[in-house]
Amino acid sequence: MFDAIGYERDVSNGRQRVETALAIVMGDPTEGVPLLRIHSQCFTGEMLGSLRCDCGDQLAMAMQAIAEEGRGLVIYEYQEGRGIGLMAKLEAYELQDGGLDTVEANHALGLKADYRDFSLPAAILRDLGITRVRLLSNNPRKASALARNGVELVVHLSCEAAPTEHSSAYLRTKKERMGHVLNLRKRDAAWHAG
Repeated sequence: MFDAIGYERDVSNGRQRVETALAIVMGDPTEGVPLLRIHSQCFTGEMLGSLRCDCGDQLAMAMQAIAEEGRGLVIYEYQEGRGIGLMAKLEAYELQDGGLDTVEANHALGLKADYRDFSLPAAILRDLGITRVRLLSNNPRKASALARNGVELVVHLSCEAAPTEHSSAYLRTKKERMGHVLNLRKRDAAWHAG
């Protein structure tokens, strides 16, 4: 059984708004060094089963790994499409159907490739009394954000879903243009030290 703890804070990035996240916790994450997945909402992948991305698979893999250990947490941020929102993400999908990659599509819409800064997850960890983690992620920006905010990264674990014919171009873009650490080998999905 997981417990969910809701968090929100006011943020200003040119306009006032509220940023929200859930800490989905199993066991006592202050004992030892818990597994942590920082995960951004992906309605299209998690709810609609989009084949374009690996988001749903990554969330399922992280939840399973935490359940197997009996302790850890997922910080689930409401930042659809790396922070551009659902409507802009759907517009970006249309541009991707025309041949642009995910970064080019965002730029064509006048948006950055990624608006996330991962400071809220660090604040949540501090609130929960967690100072050391084992991070389940392929994104080195998440690890850097935790370190900048005083959270010790004991180990960075890969959380890589096997590429498919539908997701391989997207994953290649994440690796080549956004610096994600991915093998891009067709294999069984797994998390491992990396």
